[in-house]
Amino acid sequence: MPKFLVADDHPLFREALRQVIEEYFNAAEIIEVSTLDEAVKIAAQDIDLDLILLDLRMPGSEGFSGLVSIRNAAPTTPVTIVSASEDPDAIRRGLTCGAFGFIPKSSPKATIAEAIRTLLAGEIYVPKELQNAELTTGPRSTLDHEFLDKFALLTPAELNVLQQLTEGKPNKIIASELNVKECTVKAHISSVLRKLGVNSRTQAVLAAKTLNTDPKE
Repeated sequence: MPKFLVADDHPLFREALRQVIEEYFNAAEIIEVSTLDEAVKIAAQDIDLDLILLDLRMPGSEGFSGLVSIRNAAPTTPVTIVSASEDPDAIRRGLTCGAFGFIPKSSPKATIAEAIRTLLAGEIYVPKELQNAELTTGPRSTLDHEFLDKFALLTPAELNVLQQLTEGKPNKIIASELNVKECTVKAHISSVLRKLGVNSRTQAVLAAKTLNTDPKE
């Protein structure tokens, strides 16, 4: 009996995915969430998940940082992006950031079911009409992989602080919003700089924005 986590802030699309899963995967268990924080929490705690279906543009998520947060929380659970975008570059970056597949929201039910079967079998899924696109090569792919390796070293707390930095917030405001001491924020920032191999907050923000590029859903 497969167990799915469906993470999407649109109730109608969550219901559409539920209908597909219930129709094609008898007795499957489905958990639905509408925010990234909920998705990360469940992914980190539930070791029985077989597949996570993730919408990139949910509350608490920006660009591909939400995908990386999920991958950090549940590194052994396959994650597929379910997106309104069919941009080859967005697909390539999603796969580079650790997604096992990419399912367009415009796909018919039978195609979504086929994609899920492929992913449950441990294979990567990309729509047939997009398989000839340049998904895994290109001038940024090496940089993406190198940065992803470094980004994956960050803890959830460090990811939260880095996200706040990209929004231009000072340490005092970050501490208040995350309900921690300012010295804790400074310690997290120091750790982020070390793990990313950069020398300043500005460099860390620029690196993070590479990952936070809008996937144009």
